[in-house]
Amino acid sequence: MDDRCKTCFTNSYDKLLEKFPLSGCASLEFCGFFNRLIENDEGRNTPLIQRDLLHKFKELNGVADPFLNEKAQSNAIALQLYKEWKPKVLASANPFNLSLRLAIAGNIMDYGTDQEFDVHATIKKALHVDFALDDSALLAQRIKEAKTILYLGDNVGEIVFDKLFIETMMHNNVVFAVRGYPVLNDATLADAQEIEMDKIADIISNGFDAPSTILSQCSSEFLDVYNSADLIISKGQGNLEGLIGERDPRLFFLLMVKCNVIGERLNVKKGSIVVFNQKN
Repeated sequence: MDDRCKTCFTNSYDKLLEKFPLSGCASLEFCGFFNRLIENDEGRNTPLIQRDLLHKFKELNGVADPFLNEKAQSNAIALQLYKEWKPKVLASANPFNLSLRLAIAGNIMDYGTDQEFDVHATIKKALHVDFALDDSALLAQRIKEAKTILYLGDNVGEIVFDKLFIETMMHNNVVFAVRGYPVLNDATLADAQEIEMDKIADIISNGFDAPSTILSQCSSEFLDVYNSADLIISKGQGNLEGLIGERDPRLFFLLMVKCNVIGERLNVKKGSIVVFNQKN
């Protein structure tokens, strides 16, 4: 693991422990577990490490969903923005480009990183900057050609902007995938149903609770959909971390780059917006 990832984990759990303090013994147990896992990652990627840390944290404090309030707040904020931006998208000269940029801007709504975010400022930025990696024209073409599209969701709140983008696609066979169980502020079936994603797409769970899509751990139901899809749209940095090694030309990664580690992997700057296809 990159040392910068260790720092990010440390900062994130410092904040979580401030919000949900553990007793003395439990705190010592978690800190020991945290240090052993961070120093001996055994080749696991960061989403799998995050999953193990959260399991231990929830076991010790008894809180089933530490980000429940943040998720409710995120969907409420995003639904208000949806009402504001949907008429603008419909009236736009290029609805596809505008809704795509809004979907990527929504990726900033992430409580799993150690950064603060301003979704309004991020939208403003996303509407005017160039894509650091721009396969958006190819994505538009592939959407038209695809018989089936699998859309891999990421964070609560962000999925409201995904909904607007999917509506703009006007494709009649989209499957929207979420996490199998609560993890960080990532979307689950209940979160997707809350924003009525089921009215425009079929919703499925990937059957696992890492903040990513880890194919080796996903359910057979999800893998059947994944393997048969003509096009796979992967939202967010977490999904990229789980799938970047697949080298699958069906995959398009849509995200805002939130750290230098991923920026270096993609050869772009932190804060960049990206539409990236794995062509080879």
